[in-house]
Amino acid sequence: MKKTLALLSLSLGIPLISQIAVAQVIINVPLPNSPTPELKPPVKPSTPEIETPLKLVQVGNCTAQNTCLGWDEQIYGSRGQTGDGLRPTGGDLQALLASIDNSLRYLETNTAQRIYQNYPVRGITLARVRRSLLRFRQLVANSQSSAQLQAAVQREFAFYQSVGNDGRGTVKFTAYYEPVYNASRVRTSVYKYPLYRLPPNFEKWKTPHPTRLQLEGKDGLQGNKSKLRGLELLWFRDRLDAYMIHIQGSAQIQLANGTRTAVGYAGATDYPWTSIGRELAKDGKMPLSGLTMPKMISFFREQPHELNNYLPRWERFVFFQEFPGRRATGSINVPVTPERSIATDKSIMPPGALALVQTSLPYPAAGGRLEYRNVNRFVLDQDTGSAIKGPGRVDYFMGTGKLAGDRAGVTGGNGSLYYLLLKE
Repeated sequence: MKKTLALLSLSLGIPLISQIAVAQVIINVPLPNSPTPELKPPVKPSTPEIETPLKLVQVGNCTAQNTCLGWDEQIYGSRGQTGDGLRPTGGDLQALLASIDNSLRYLETNTAQRIYQNYPVRGITLARVRRSLLRFRQLVANSQSSAQLQAAVQREFAFYQSVGNDGRGTVKFTAYYEPVYNASRVRTSVYKYPLYRLPPNFEKWKTPHPTRLQLEGKDGLQGNKSKLRGLELLWFRDRLDAYMIHIQGSAQIQLANGTRTAVGYAGATDYPWTSIGRELAKDGKMPLSGLTMPKMISFFREQPHELNNYLPRWERFVFFQEFPGRRATGSINVPVTPERSIATDKSIMPPGALALVQTSLPYPAAGGRLEYRNVNRFVLDQDTGSAIKGPGRVDYFMGTGKLAGDRAGVTGGNGSLYYLLLKE
């Protein structure tokens, strides 16, 4: 969504390291809940070498089929009767096919051609990425089960694994979602916290840019006294709602007059991400261990005066534009699909490509609880974020609304990321 950061990045910073060169190795794929090896500081080579974020790997045999790499049970759901008595029912087959089609449309653009001309990993070209998507689409549409698809993918596709944040494939996963917020087109005594349009002369702003504090004030209400005057787009009743949209980069909006619209990222000032969760922990307000977005939101709901102290610490300020009727859209300018789109660092990862993630994700359970399940998911790389840096970060799109937000807010753990291309 050209979003500004991953939801759970608020609590943990991920150090970047040098990537390692391409090598072909045989690995035994660990389960996502396997103990994570202790991370050691990277050792920089004494002589220059070609660096790459991905390495070609051969996937070893696994003992239990439903734990094999590429076993995605969510596509086909549980088996049922659909006329022929064979094909599974449920699942999100159509959503996955639509997400593939979105990437195929992107790969036809001049932008994609330009980017892939300079893509640094040998063997990953626009033509190969496109052929791989077309073949994978055929396999998804024609397979009768997760087992059949998994076997076909391992037979026909090469696996390029991200080197991760430790050079050994460890990837930090977070999740994001598109919230739905109430807002007004006019300021009232209730709706008084604005989102702002991109200034028409923004490219001429001198650097360093004004900070968040300088633009909207400590209380978030002083924008009419700064460069933001007259740029108000929508008004919100809760300052934290407006701030959360800065974090997510887009949102669905329920207007006070009963209509719906959407807003999305239009630009931002040039400041790095500051973790408000880490700031709270540093000041002894909350323990960093176990800190999640829902916990942080609860803290500010209970102590709203603290917003003035902590929100200005993230100096970056985000601008928005309105997209009536538009779905959540990724940085490659195609819609993102719940649980089938990811965000990565697009300076090093192949945009629009087919990928496979292996990690632990929360799912609804009895009693309104969320429980974690180890999963394999085929996904399309269609988005990015300013906090998603390096080969060791993936942000997983959960969808729109409260449940998606609840799940995204407690997603955070290690896993693996693979890009899949037809064997040559």
